[in-house]
Amino acid sequence: MQHLDDATRTQLEAAAFRRLLRHLDANKDVQNIDLMILADFCRNCLSKWLVAAADEQGAELDYETARDYVYGMPYEEWKAKYQLKATPEQLAAFEERQARKQESQA
Repeated sequence: MQHLDDATRTQLEAAAFRRLLRHLDANKDVQNIDLMILADFCRNCLSKWLVAAADEQGAELDYETARDYVYGMPYEEWKAKYQLKATPEQLAAFEERQARKQESQA
């Protein structure tokens, strides 16, 4: 993508991000813990990254507003409707992933 000008690249990146959000919205059965286990990020991470990007640009964006955007509704509503309690297996897999991550950073 080096051949693209900055504006075009930014537009493409933004379009891909919006598509990712639509994809996550269409797949609400994919739990955040599963995303964390497999990819080391979740919907909350995306929200935090949006806030960090806004800070870098000098724009004002709070975490709850970013989360509402990523989830497509208030987080507490999404959580009540779609978030399942993590299973012992999921928690164990998450802990294993975190331990491997710490080992690789040491």
